[in-house]
Amino acid sequence: MPSRGSRPEDRAGLFSADHSTLRKEDLSSKIKEQKVVVDELSNLKKNRKVYRQQQNSNIFFLADRTEMLSESKNILDELKKEYQEIENSEKTKIKK
Repeated sequence: MPSRGSRPEDRAGLFSADHSTLRKEDLSSKIKEQKVVVDELSNLKKNRKVYRQQQNSNIFFLADRTEMLSESKNILDELKKEYQEIENSEKTKIKK
């Protein structure tokens, strides 16, 4: 006798696709944000001061501009890499 409704494995596939779509949107937003940070740090004059916010607080500490720029670029690269991995995994799922 045929069952009605969706099978559990079908729902798992939908959840996975939905999750990756949400993750892609989140990563896309973070990438845009990080691009702005990198651009702002790149365009600062050499004598400008840069402050780093202490995690989970409202305390700021003086930071080195070049270090902050380097860290921001690394974060941007990692976000782009993760985004690309998600896109590649989606493409391989479509091919299967």
